[in-house]
Amino acid sequence: MPHIHILTVSDRAHAGQAPDTAGPRALELAAQYLSEWTADGAVVADGVESVRSGVRAARSDGADVVITLGGTGVSPRDLTPEAMDGLLDTELPGIAEMLRREGAEQTPTAALGRGRAGIIGRTLVVNLPGSLRATEQGIPLLAPVLPHLLAQLGGGGDHARH
Repeated sequence: MPHIHILTVSDRAHAGQAPDTAGPRALELAAQYLSEWTADGAVVADGVESVRSGVRAARSDGADVVITLGGTGVSPRDLTPEAMDGLLDTELPGIAEMLRREGAEQTPTAALGRGRAGIIGRTLVVNLPGSLRATEQGIPLLAPVLPHLLAQLGGGGDHARH
């Protein structure tokens, strides 16, 4: 059974100064759109090392997909995309482009997002903005792509025979 891990990236939520609203909503959406999957989540502080540690821990715990929520904007503490440097084996720019394009249709500031997507070993990592709206737009966009992508990573899918 595939497993998805939601990693909320937020100094305030990590410190207990603000509730994490996007993470629990992402888990609800994962249950709705990926009902055959297992899901869990965690909260880490903003920063390159904290995000890297969170992604590595999720992978060690068997996550097939890690979705980060937050840290993708242009403020000084938004370093989630930089945390992907040296971590991703293969970039999947089409996923990040799709999320930005679709997000900008409803929220023009989505074009400012710097989120990335890529593969580490056999794990997909996708950076989403930390807003509730971005979560509610992003998870449904990703859900139809994930089974095919995981099949390809596992050597299956319709491209495995080529």
